[in-house]
Amino acid sequence: MKIVLADAEATTRLGAAIAPLLAPGEAVLLYGPLGMGKSTLARGLIRALTRPDEDVPSPTFTLVQFYEADPPLAHFDLYRLTRPDEAYEIGLDEALEDGCALIEWPERLGPDGAAALTPHRLEITLSPDGEGRYATVSGVGLWETKITHVRP
Repeated sequence: MKIVLADAEATTRLGAAIAPLLAPGEAVLLYGPLGMGKSTLARGLIRALTRPDEDVPSPTFTLVQFYEADPPLAHFDLYRLTRPDEAYEIGLDEALEDGCALIEWPERLGPDGAAALTPHRLEITLSPDGEGRYATVSGVGLWETKITHVRP
């Protein structure tokens, strides 16, 4: 499914639309080059699960931020990882046992890393589109049907 995102607000709304569909053990994977809006989408999702004024810093330097939400959410930024197994050293597998994971730069998990994470995941690739961008959204496992409910 392709979704046109005219501006940052549309990207935020996409994140908020995904939030109520998340369940424990599921992951949202955010792909795309620097500056495409991965963090903006992540903030929309996190604030929809927590509260509208939630402080949502980018986990670029901390690598992971945990949020008390329903379900519990861990926001990972894997950009600075040098080896795929480092993601598990910072608690990726535990995050999926207890709640759900939102992952920026999931390609750092290696060629088969995303498939090994969880059988239920939403994959979003953000790409430029003139002055705006678009999201290519696909679901695996339970997300194959949940994706039809994503309406930003």
